[in-house]
Amino acid sequence: MTTHLRLGLSGAPPTLLGSLLLAAATVGTWLAWLSWNTGYQTDPETGAVSGPYAVWQVAGCVLTLAVVAAAGGWWLSPWLVAPVMAVAFTVPWAVQAASTDDSGLWAVGATLVLIGTAAGGGVVSLGTHLLRRRLTGS
Repeated sequence: MTTHLRLGLSGAPPTLLGSLLLAAATVGTWLAWLSWNTGYQTDPETGAVSGPYAVWQVAGCVLTLAVVAAAGGWWLSPWLVAPVMAVAFTVPWAVQAASTDDSGLWAVGATLVLIGTAAGGGVVSLGTHLLRRRLTGS
């Protein structure tokens, strides 16, 4: 027996609706944690440059993405969760990075973000998916 995300919206397949909700939650995570801080900070004593994100922003973003991936893995296939989350997070990240980077290194960063988001989303969603199967017997 397969469990699908039931949304009460007639006509659209549950997997499509679940994917759209997953993508929206992933983009929302980027918006909430990372979209608003684009400046770099320079330490006046050492001259070291850091940024654009603070450690707490990245930690909050990663934890939120883990919750989103877990929810996605509960209702959807991990084979769907990983690519949807990776693309939905990487696209806005890359658009912002490309608009503020003259060196072209944003593309390297975008590749790493894509791989990291796919790997993290895949592992978390797979773990949750397996847990659901074990608890529900399906």
